[in-house]
Amino acid sequence: MLPFTSSTRIFLALEPVDMRKQFNGLWSAAVERLGEDPKGGALFGFINKDRTRLKLLYWDGTGVWVLAKRLEQGRFSWPADAGKAKLALTAEALALILGGIDLRSGTLKAWYER
Repeated sequence: MLPFTSSTRIFLALEPVDMRKQFNGLWSAAVERLGEDPKGGALFGFINKDRTRLKLLYWDGTGVWVLAKRLEQGRFSWPADAGKAKLALTAEALALILGGIDLRSGTLKAWYER
């Protein structure tokens, strides 16, 4: 497991990306869309249009990681931030999102909505 500490910067792209993108495509999206250097130690999250798939891009100092999660039911959700390209999160907030917590209301979604 990758260690994401409280000092790890985490950015989620608010605009959806094509989930066919892999290492180079996501790297380009981090640079061009988010204006960040992936080698800076940050973790980048990208979502598809339906919000059912999430990909994470992370440079660990020796190579690039791409992690993916596909939901069988429900959608990923987080607060919208109008007019911005990215949302900065803490490691705890990312864990909540991946665990099915709706950050807009701070409550656990019912099992049938996840």
